[in-house]
Amino acid sequence: MLKPKEICIIVTYRCNARCNMCNVWQNPSRASEEITVEDLEKIPSGLRFVNITGGEPFVRRDIEDIIEVVRRKTKRIVISTNGYFTERIVKLCERFPDTGIRISIEGLQKTNDMIRGIPNGFDRGLRTLLTLRRMGIKDIGFAMTVQDINCKDLLPLYELSNALDYEFATATVHNSHYFHKWDNRIQDKDTVCEEFSKLVTELLRSRSIKKWFRAYFNYGLMNYIYGGERFLRCEMGTESCFIDPWGDVLACNGMEEKLSMGNIKVMSFEEIWSSESAEMVRNAVKNCQRQCWMVGSAVPAMKKYLYRPAMWVLKNKLRVLFHRPPSLCLPTRGYKEILQSNLFKEKEHQR
Repeated sequence: MLKPKEICIIVTYRCNARCNMCNVWQNPSRASEEITVEDLEKIPSGLRFVNITGGEPFVRRDIEDIIEVVRRKTKRIVISTNGYFTERIVKLCERFPDTGIRISIEGLQKTNDMIRGIPNGFDRGLRTLLTLRRMGIKDIGFAMTVQDINCKDLLPLYELSNALDYEFATATVHNSHYFHKWDNRIQDKDTVCEEFSKLVTELLRSRSIKKWFRAYFNYGLMNYIYGGERFLRCEMGTESCFIDPWGDVLACNGMEEKLSMGNIKVMSFEEIWSSESAEMVRNAVKNCQRQCWMVGSAVPAMKKYLYRPAMWVLKNKLRVLFHRPPSLCLPTRGYKEILQSNLFKEKEHQR
């Protein structure tokens, strides 16, 4: 069995935020039980990408030691953080300036601070990013999880990130054992997807090839919100995987229940990856009907099956160049394509 190309390491379930769409903070891991630097020595080398996430990764006092080990195993590392611990983030980036930082910002100031439950969270996150930019750190940006109460901030936050030359990652609310949530819902699908459609158009208008493919990813989020079948086959547990704070290797963090392939505290990664338990988990992934569209599962699929997103990008980039709206064929229940056309015409008129 070929080793994975990407791994997401959940280093802790401890978190200083109180986000409305995630109950990890109510179900923290114990520091004494979390994976160690020695455990992470076991992950395979030659990886394409590693995401370090939580909880809040910077609550771990040994986060620099973790990065020191992991960076030898991969071409690229990105840490997902709420940006609150500015001094710790700056200290790490001084030591490892090629590390990527994505700060979770859930909208403009009022909306973000309400959703995340961190006093002055927006200010602290933005100050952290500005400090990193002054230091010359290049791989930095926002990450936003879109829901009903913040969807109107989606385009303004993108425009802010674009003006500051930051990366801009998106997601929408999901339910799973990872989030300890089962009641996340998009109530007004039409309104939320209307905002996503504006973002898709702006991404396609840009001169960045990366942003054109992000338009496809955001189109996939719209499809997920409306309950459509995934655009690309999920291959979690094959192309990529997760490692949770206790050392369990998981195919995915989006499944209804936690299914472990094995534990790196007691086995080598190679033993786990080729085990019968791993095959059982992969079969569960093949039969999964959840149709999730998260960065961790969608992006590796987009890289593997590049033809389909590339054809969509080519088609819709040409449509935008010729002043036509992107073609967004969705399994809608109320969303009308004429709405998208009118939105596009309105934007063109404003220009």
